[in-house]
Amino acid sequence: MTILDTFKSRIQAAQRILITTHEYPDADGIGSEISLCLALRELGKESWCVNEEPLLERYQYLDPDHAVLGHKEFQKKHETFSPDLVIVVDTNTHARTGKHLAGYIDGGKFKVLYIDHHPCRGRDLSNHCIDVTSAATGQMIGEMIEALGVEFSKKIALPIYTAIIIDTSSFRYPTVSASTHRLVAKLMATGINPPEAYNGIYGTKRVHHMHLLGKILETTSTNSDESIAWILLRKQDIDNFAGDVEDTHAFINNLLVLNNIKVAIMFRDDGPVVKMSLRSSGEFDVGTIALSLGGGGHSHSAATLFNKEPGQTTEQIIEKAVKKVEEILKNIVTD
Repeated sequence: MTILDTFKSRIQAAQRILITTHEYPDADGIGSEISLCLALRELGKESWCVNEEPLLERYQYLDPDHAVLGHKEFQKKHETFSPDLVIVVDTNTHARTGKHLAGYIDGGKFKVLYIDHHPCRGRDLSNHCIDVTSAATGQMIGEMIEALGVEFSKKIALPIYTAIIIDTSSFRYPTVSASTHRLVAKLMATGINPPEAYNGIYGTKRVHHMHLLGKILETTSTNSDESIAWILLRKQDIDNFAGDVEDTHAFINNLLVLNNIKVAIMFRDDGPVVKMSLRSSGEFDVGTIALSLGGGGHSHSAATLFNKEPGQTTEQIIEKAVKKVEEILKNIVTD
């Protein structure tokens, strides 16, 4: 049975469907869940997107039908809603959905279907829809909507198009394929204007954003052969420049233009926790690197978290992490 067969059989057997994504979602998870929800409504399914928190204002233009609700609002308005199926998009573990949404998944009370393109190492999710070769969860959702026989309207197409832009870093990752662009062509045929879609999700920037980017790029460091480069983003920097964490996700991509770069890293110091985001120039699998450090992700984009130990500084965490990455790269080259 193919992934599309699995998906269609699960949808056909359900009438009331709850869709969610990971906690603190960006546009890939949000766009995927919105488009799927609207498509299911076209088939007469009672469908809702329910996330741990309400939709941020910056993403509301993707949801003119207000299909996405925060958990508290959903409980208040639809307290008797009991789903036949819970669909989780853009993650394949219930722990990442947040403590309230995880309650719908954990314990086996409701049937669950994961739709995701992230690896699920060491777990058997063969009865779910996991495709690590897909460029984006949004691409999977688009292909699934087609399989249901639902035609793309602009309202359905724009969130998927946006999700694909975000998940592929504007089509720059190696998983982007001809099928990705064929789907994008169909989405654009609904009347999507690429400049408007791009500006809608990335936004036009204020000058303080450029100042923040400049300050962060000043922190750029490399190892001796410049195969690894990293930057440091501190929460106080974001606050001082009246910035938004959401606007900093792409900062790391500036490192990928360096001449000898193999692995780019952005460390984000949030106080008790340091987030380490990794990107690959395409030659090395940063998903494996992140896994060895307690995280995970794709071969080209991955992340992990470090909890600060008593007395431990951010600089010590960075030094230790970079050394580990360097050792892994040397082993790969040696092998």
